[in-house]
Amino acid sequence: MRLYRSFKATAAVCSLLLVGACGMFAESSTSSSSSGFNPPDIEAQSKLGPTEGQVNLVSWAGYVEDGSSDPKADWVTPFEKRTGCQVHNQVAASSDEMVKLMKSGSYDALSASGDASLRLIASGEVAPVNTDLVPNYEDVFFGLKEQSWNSVDGKAYGIPHGRGANLLMYNTKEVSPSPMSWSAVFDDASKYKGQVTAYDSPIYIADAALYLRETRPSLDIENPYALDQEQFDAAVDLLKKQHADVGEYWSDYLKEISSFKSGDSVIGTTWQVIANLAESEGAKVKAVLPQEGATGWSDTWMISAKAKHPNCAYKWMDWIISPKVNAQVAEYYGEAPANIKSCDETSDPAFCDTFHATDEGYWKDIAFWTTPIEQCLDGRENIKCVPYAKWVQAWTEIKG
Repeated sequence: MRLYRSFKATAAVCSLLLVGACGMFAESSTSSSSSGFNPPDIEAQSKLGPTEGQVNLVSWAGYVEDGSSDPKADWVTPFEKRTGCQVHNQVAASSDEMVKLMKSGSYDALSASGDASLRLIASGEVAPVNTDLVPNYEDVFFGLKEQSWNSVDGKAYGIPHGRGANLLMYNTKEVSPSPMSWSAVFDDASKYKGQVTAYDSPIYIADAALYLRETRPSLDIENPYALDQEQFDAAVDLLKKQHADVGEYWSDYLKEISSFKSGDSVIGTTWQVIANLAESEGAKVKAVLPQEGATGWSDTWMISAKAKHPNCAYKWMDWIISPKVNAQVAEYYGEAPANIKSCDETSDPAFCDTFHATDEGYWKDIAFWTTPIEQCLDGRENIKCVPYAKWVQAWTEIKG
């Protein structure tokens, strides 16, 4: 899973898109139904009470900064002064670790990715969220609201934090012509044998499924996270074939940058912020969104069903997506912010353009991480899809 996705964004190169022209005010058409997925019946908090004096969080590194890592990155101290809620944060190295920590009952809220959120919802570890108690939720991009990874049948189970796409990065000197398809790392990967890099996570199986959705229509793949056995086997077979050409599976962004700088890697998956940093350090690279689209990640602040400090947790969720703070986190971490108004608060006026924050058309081509479960998320009935536990097992087999 993701390991310490914490880093600062570098300067962008494009001008900011006009917010009114980007379509972020249109309601999302993505279905929020999980098709037969019935989580435990837990009620959302109805109103806020007095704050409890502290809040215990689980987060990705870079999301809860108090100035100790970087004096310029501190949005925890002003929150504590404003609310009286002292923040205690536990950084998690993976979604699996986040799930384990939340099951301990010691934490009030976490920044869950889509490959963890449904697991937490299904097990009753998190409660629905009353968005009326989070005033800044009103300004969250519609493309992040009521999605399959953070809602069930229209009921919100969290507050969107930010989003990013898993792009294709290549060495502009070594790879020609410029790739426009994921075929460069799948069917044509042998051209770059030993210099292909891929993301090190079971959720990467969805990248193969997304590619097969476009190139093998006979498989009838609609949702790369909703795979029946035949579809799943096809994706696993493709990744086993790719394994022979992969030089490195990456989870540490610094290692990927180093690998592209040294020439050990010339093509593979990446994030926009990694491409920016690699280019700023002299690597001849470019990142593109291939014609098939891409997978991506959207993180959600979720509240524990056992939260001992729920009022402070709600205050934190509203604070972290407030325009200025959400802009700070997005720039420090390297992602598109969740709040529409954050684009007016970034220190780099071109930041939101570089990360496509306001371009809802761009995000329609992104299949965001969603926990695979037996109930097929694409709406199919009378058939079982392959659950996440088997994705984990298959990933071990793929890597040998």
